[in-house]
Amino acid sequence: MSDNQIDVLIIGDEILSGKREDKHFKKMLEIAKKYNYQISSSTYLTDSPQSIELFIQNNSNKILFSFGGIGATPDDHTRQSTAKALKKELTPHKEAISLIEQKFGKDAYPKRVLMGHLPEGAKLLPNEINQIPGFYLHHLFFMPGFPEMAWPMIEWIFRNILPEVKNNFDDQSIIIKDIAESLLIDFMREIEIKFPKVKVYSLPKISPSKQVELGVKGDLSQVSESILVIKKYVKDMGYSF
Repeated sequence: MSDNQIDVLIIGDEILSGKREDKHFKKMLEIAKKYNYQISSSTYLTDSPQSIELFIQNNSNKILFSFGGIGATPDDHTRQSTAKALKKELTPHKEAISLIEQKFGKDAYPKRVLMGHLPEGAKLLPNEINQIPGFYLHHLFFMPGFPEMAWPMIEWIFRNILPEVKNNFDDQSIIIKDIAESLLIDFMREIEIKFPKVKVYSLPKISPSKQVELGVKGDLSQVSESILVIKKYVKDMGYSF
């Protein structure tokens, strides 16, 4: 598990069918950057208990932010699948059930209270909107699919659980006019060999004018060094940027 790398899981048939538009990834990216974390992957899954279980099992060693499927309706499988993936019992969580009872009173039973049945050992993520919590185990965080409920939980996780990370990441690029991307391939490989803590990228564009954005991202000091090498190389080739 990398110290500042986050994986994102977004669950829901309604997103994959186009009935709803995902808003979690963009917000997750925004908040992660604020705390000097990076998104290493984002995955969309259907409401399939087997798919969710397998994904959690295969990614249990990562920092994972999961959205959706923690309710009590028949299409909510995240709580159950997480328990199976981690080989834990799904058990009533006293504090979660108490919060649900406070919220709904006698109407908490027989169905709403099921939202308080969590994988053994789970801890709660506070829900400032309706007090029905999310949950987490170690570095695996599970939130509802509703953005207005999930997003405050994201902030709470960074402020209260995940360690502070110093900003050691940078991303710099130049726009090169009227150049063929193929002319840069060998040079890009050379940069990654010389500066192993950066990734080189190129983003070509043909309209309204032909250009390539050539950049480096990664370790702060190596980005600063490598972008100078890139600028000199491009200038020596006779291209402007």
